[in-house]
Order: sequence, then C-alpha cells, then structure tokens
Amino acid sequence: MPTPDRTSLDAIVAAARDILEADGLAGLTMQRVALAVGVRAPSLYKRVRNRDELIRLVAESSFAELAERLDAAADLADGATRFRAFGHERPAAFRLILAPGAGAGAGAGAGAGVPVVGDEHRAAASATVIRLAGQVAGERHALDAARTLTAWAAGFVLMELNGGFALGGDVEAAWAFGLDAVVGSLTPRG
Repeated sequence: MPTPDRTSLDAIVAAARDILEADGLAGLTMQRVALAVGVRAPSLYKRVRNRDELIRLVAESSFAELAERLDAAADLADGATRFRAFGHERPAAFRLILAPGAGAGAGAGAGAGVPVVGDEHRAAASATVIRLAGQVAGERHALDAARTLTAWAAGFVLMELNGGFALGGDVEAAWAFGLDAVVGSLTPRG
C-alpha cells in the first residue's frame, strides 16, 4: 500500500512564499519548506522537482495574486495603487517577479538556473493594466501606456523597498504627484 500524501502542492507553495517573505530568496530552501509543512525534505520531491521549480511556482503564485488584486481595480490609478500595495505587503515576492535575481546572491536569478516564469503568468497580471491603460490612452496606445506606468510604478516601489528615498520629504505626496503626472501624460494629444 502506498504511503499517504501528507502535504499538497498548494501548502508547499504557500509555505515557500511565507519563507521567501521572512528570509528572502537565500533562505528559501527545500529543507525549510519541508519543516514548515511537516514532512521530511525528500518527501517534497514527490511534488516539486527541485528548488528552481519551487521558486518558479512561488513566482507564478505571486503573479496570480497580483493579477487578482489588479482585476479589482476601478481605474488605472487604482491599479497602480494596488500594485504598490502588493509591493509593500509582499516585498520579496515583488522583487522576485519584477527584478528576478535581485538580492538573490551568487548562483540565483535569471540566467543562473532559476526558471523564467511563463508568458501566460505575466500576461494574466498585465491584462488588467493594459485594459485600464487603454481607457486612458486609447486602444492604439494601451500597451505603451501600460508599460510606461508599470515602469514608473515598479521603479518607485523598488526605490521605496530599497530605502532609495533618503532625501526626506513626503513619499506619499511624491507617489500621488508622480501617479497624477504619469496617468495624466498618457492621455492622447490630438
């Protein structure tokens, strides 16, 4: 009789996401995940081939969460604000999906064995932003507008997470100013 399964893939990915947030990518090990879900490390390999696959699954799960949050956005500015909130609430996941390899140390990150997340996961997270950007910039410029806003918002949030706003001032006011300026600039001219 086969040994009963003691954990699920969902539980493994959830534990891995929690470990990622607590200890960063370097702290995300198969042993740590096994302890978190209450099995021995070799048992994880029934569900997950290796650490690279686990990291890919964590990234896919993070993209899915981000897509769900963005789907609830009322407009482009609300979408950007939800994007920022995700970055603040799940900074390690934010870095993983927006700056693969950042802070991972040697031997980790894009091009160093960590698989790239499939286009379908990025597309799901991007679809709402493109749709909302099209409402502001028009269908013809929807992708360009979505890229512009995403690049600005991602850079802003990454600077926040990395302590890049050391000159003082009100960061919330800077976010509101920048968001207003970027969204306003996306309206087609003539």
